[in-house]
Amino acid sequence: MKRAPRTTWLIHLGLAAGAILMLYPLLWMISSSFKPPSLIFRDLGLWPSATTLDNYRYGWTALNIPFSRFFLNSFLISSLSVIGTVISASFTAYAFARLEFRFKRPLFALMLMTLMLPGHVTLIPQYVLFLRLDWINTFYPLWVPSFFGGGAFFIFLNVQFIRSIPRELDEVAEVDGANHFQVYWRIIFPLSLPALITTAVFAFLWSWDDFFSQLLYISDIRLHTVPLALRAFLDSSGESSFGPLFAMSTLSLIPVFVLFVLAQRFLVQGIATSGVKG
Repeated sequence: MKRAPRTTWLIHLGLAAGAILMLYPLLWMISSSFKPPSLIFRDLGLWPSATTLDNYRYGWTALNIPFSRFFLNSFLISSLSVIGTVISASFTAYAFARLEFRFKRPLFALMLMTLMLPGHVTLIPQYVLFLRLDWINTFYPLWVPSFFGGGAFFIFLNVQFIRSIPRELDEVAEVDGANHFQVYWRIIFPLSLPALITTAVFAFLWSWDDFFSQLLYISDIRLHTVPLALRAFLDSSGESSFGPLFAMSTLSLIPVFVLFVLAQRFLVQGIATSGVKG
């Protein structure tokens, strides 16, 4: 049954109003990054009455270290986390989805149970482990764990996607003499590209925006990432520098926005297909 034109128009109007309401804080932050500090909280409109680029110029060097250093630190950690998560989660998912081994079901159930385990439960044991490894105030605690499974969520995502791939393709390859690794590399890996890109995008986003872990393990300002550097604007000189804070926050959104735009098609496909088959 087709909706009346007036009903459709009202639905679209409601969706547009909701979108504007949700985007207003983000748009206000971007607008405020171009306002003089004295107008940021006096001028609440999205179109600034006066504009300046001083927030960007000051914010880039306000911490006595070029902000590019913090971007490079975040890119390094996020890139290594993405590589480790994609490789380890994909391999682990292939084993759960295609191979037969003892205790497969209990191990898979145990892996899923870790999704319900609050991260604070393992916080102290992890910190003690990294302390004894002498990894505190280094990048290792932030990316090395991603090479050991990649996280239960990403394993489950890839397991569900691999289960949607017909097993007949594996059987044909095995008849031709392919071993498990060749089946994975030549068949499963290429066909799992949407799920792998979805994994990479979320792994990058979670690592890029991770504040608590970086605050816990990093104290040297030269090793600070973008989230830690943004926090420093609030207490670096005993006062809050909201203009530079908003300016650098706006710049920090660019990598995430570009990544989502480039991977949008694969994101939708990867998430939708992962729930096809249990």
